[in-house]
Amino acid sequence: GRNCSFLQEMDVIQKRDENCYCYVQNRTIHFQYIWSTLQVKVNSREIFRFEPISEKSNCRNSETVFEFAACAVQIFRKPETSTETSISIKQYGEDICFRIEPFKTEPYAVSVKREMLDGKLLVLFVAGIFLFHFANSLSRSTKFFYLSGIILGVLALLVFVLLTLKRFIPRHSTFWILMSGCWMSSLYFIYCFKENVQWLWYEHRRYLFGYFLAVGITSFAICYQHGPLTTELSITLFTWIIKLTAFILIYCGVTIPEVAYAVIAVSLCSNSLCYPLGAACHFGRKMKNHFRPKKLVLKFLTEEEYQEQGETETIRALEELRSFCRNPDFPSWVAVSKLQSPHRFAGFVLGSPHISPAETQAHDKEYGISSFFLEEQLFEPRAESEQDDPAHSIHEGDEEDEDEMHRQITFPCATELL
Repeated sequence: GRNCSFLQEMDVIQKRDENCYCYVQNRTIHFQYIWSTLQVKVNSREIFRFEPISEKSNCRNSETVFEFAACAVQIFRKPETSTETSISIKQYGEDICFRIEPFKTEPYAVSVKREMLDGKLLVLFVAGIFLFHFANSLSRSTKFFYLSGIILGVLALLVFVLLTLKRFIPRHSTFWILMSGCWMSSLYFIYCFKENVQWLWYEHRRYLFGYFLAVGITSFAICYQHGPLTTELSITLFTWIIKLTAFILIYCGVTIPEVAYAVIAVSLCSNSLCYPLGAACHFGRKMKNHFRPKKLVLKFLTEEEYQEQGETETIRALEELRSFCRNPDFPSWVAVSKLQSPHRFAGFVLGSPHISPAETQAHDKEYGISSFFLEEQLFEPRAESEQDDPAHSIHEGDEEDEDEMHRQITFPCATELL
């Protein structure tokens, strides 16, 4: 029923008298403002009263429990008096209205500034994503169990005390009624603490630090006495509590509710589709291994197999040479003009051996088992390599000598023909 000044971005308003101010949200969605907030600051040299104005004056018309709790908090909350205050307005949230009542006729300034990336919202969103995706492992962690107990004891002391005294409450209905009241009281305490954290830190820092220290140590002692969770039912319940907390953090960490709903839905789908995706990946790996070409298996030949293969390949190569020379397209006269022994070449083409008996005897004498030359080829290089590098090169010298020996035994006579 009263005229209020409408605030806009980058406004700086200076006044002396009592007035109310409203910021009307822009309903057009812009994804660049997903973590953006508006900071409204009120400064004055004298004390003034800051009182938020709620659009819903009747709490009975609240549609949800959270709206009723917020309305109740606004009713019981006393107006704030200070020389400087600030509020953070989420983009795409509810319209915000407040009233400024100065005690003296001193001017006060109301400034509106946009913060494109609010670090608090980003931290809440990342923490929610982290808690949801690691809820299964965190629920089985002893350290996280003790940390959760300390946080619950500090922020919701009544709930922590009620959980500790659960064994002394005989009826479950009585326990859940008390639990509902403790949670409502704890939410009101958390809301008041969030709104007055700066004033408490600057004015009553010692008492605040003492409360955190005393309640934290007591909560840790109680959790340590009861021990971590052991049954699968309690671990599963703790896992879902962590996931619900993650959903609340995700919802509070973005300014666009639709984005929060989409992220929560995608997280639930990814969690429920982990088993089908794992089965699909396993099936894909099996199919990939099935259609993958087989690797070549290398087999090392023994000395007898090497000798046999050399003789076989030599005979085959000689037969291919004979068939090539018998071909009508072979330039026989050109080949004969370049040979030193045309009669021997003609005999080879007609089927005679490619080496003579005298050459065979000379080869056996020079490269035979009892020849002195073979002994030098087999043992002298090995002795020299042992003197140079006995630990590293002994096997390499043996392989080189054996290859040279087979090369000289198998193939040298085949080249004497040309």
